[in-house]
Amino acid sequence: MGSLLKDRKIGLALSSGAARGLAHIGVLEMLEEEEIHIDMLAGTSMGALIGAVYAERQDIDRMKHLAIELGLKRFSFLADPVLPKYGLIRGRKIGNMLRSIIGDVEFGDLKIPFACSAVDINSNQEVVIKQGKVREGVRASCSIPILLTPSKLEGRYLVDGGLLDPVPVKILKDMGADPIIAVNVIPNGQNTFLGASQNNRRKNGPNILSIAIQTVNIISSQRLKSSLSGADVIIEPQVTHISWGDFHRAEECIVQGRLAAQVSIPEIKRLLAG
Repeated sequence: MGSLLKDRKIGLALSSGAARGLAHIGVLEMLEEEEIHIDMLAGTSMGALIGAVYAERQDIDRMKHLAIELGLKRFSFLADPVLPKYGLIRGRKIGNMLRSIIGDVEFGDLKIPFACSAVDINSNQEVVIKQGKVREGVRASCSIPILLTPSKLEGRYLVDGGLLDPVPVKILKDMGADPIIAVNVIPNGQNTFLGASQNNRRKNGPNILSIAIQTVNIISSQRLKSSLSGADVIIEPQVTHISWGDFHRAEECIVQGRLAAQVSIPEIKRLLAG
């Protein structure tokens, strides 16, 4: 594939989507197998975490291992409840988890140029994070309102980037990427983001956690069309049946990512050959 690329810079935009975002790992794995090398990455929320880990080491096996290991713990060990002044979860344990996975590496030290999206809760502006400590940027991009306390960076209080830019295609355009491949795991509005949890929700009513997640999902799905605008190829893993919190289904998500990417490989290769 290298002879096809020359001066072209392939960008990969990874959407938000909580557990469904683990499908991004499968997409990355399939692209690697097909020798389609990514030159730039941008991610939102879970897409930011996956993108950051890949940009640092490009180690798919490690990423799969981490996803499965964390899934077995069902992420409950990351909860550190706090009196709900700014959010239900303080986020210190999540910060420690990010430190253990990403370390103190800075954006400029990554093997692949990477940026992530967050939202300034005071100005309602998107904030593109591409300098400083990577783990701090990812923490900001993943800060689901109500659930997680906002992340304070450079005097701004930042929350989940999925509120304004669920699939950060424009960020890659601004970075100079061409062509751009977008990976979207966000429902289009016709499917529930809670997946298999739907029956329980009907029986017991939504809890505050599902309300927070579903609120972000509703907003993100409304932004989806404009956010995907400008992507040359869109890969959409079939994960709508998986709930936002089904991290224990990591292997299934990864497989679905591989399958969706495999379907798109001919289109990507035609694009690169053109």
